[in-house]
Amino acid sequence: MFDLVGEHPIAAVIVAAEVGFWVLLGLGLLLRYVLRLRALSNVVLLGIPLLAVVLVVAVGIDLHNGATADATHGLAGLYLGFTLAFGHSLMRWADVRVAHRFAGGPAPVQIPKSGPERRKHVWQEWLRVVNAAVISSVSLGALALFVGTPEQDATLTWWIGRVWVICGIWFLCGPVWEIGRSDKQESSKDRVDIGR
Repeated sequence: MFDLVGEHPIAAVIVAAEVGFWVLLGLGLLLRYVLRLRALSNVVLLGIPLLAVVLVVAVGIDLHNGATADATHGLAGLYLGFTLAFGHSLMRWADVRVAHRFAGGPAPVQIPKSGPERRKHVWQEWLRVVNAAVISSVSLGALALFVGTPEQDATLTWWIGRVWVICGIWFLCGPVWEIGRSDKQESSKDRVDIGR
């Protein structure tokens, strides 16, 4: 791991951004629910999306300085997209649990294992993935268009294709799987009802 970070400074920035995400989230929730400093908590939590922006700026500077574009630069674009698309829901997920534990908030609502609410949740998750793919594609495209050299552009645009492959796989493993599972449950329920 240390060799990877040493050879690829952007890998170090990605690791720092991920660690920073969890540190800021934990600190923000601690300030909000344990120390009751809501305004300061909001300021700290607003720093979370800035970490992803700092990461992309660091990638831009690295590419501008002539670095060979590689997987770490592509991953940084994906990291930005997924952080911005999923960050708010992840913060909300943690907030509900910490509020319940430390501030007498309501218990977290569990996602049903089947039914319309389950299907709605699966589709919402997939739409977040589409949002992440769009953000990643725009950031990687902007890096290729405005910062990258022709040699760097090929790697960056290849990662744009990769994020849409992830989106397609998520679609198959999420909504399509859930539709198939729901159809099986409904048909087995119909057979039980007919047999009575």
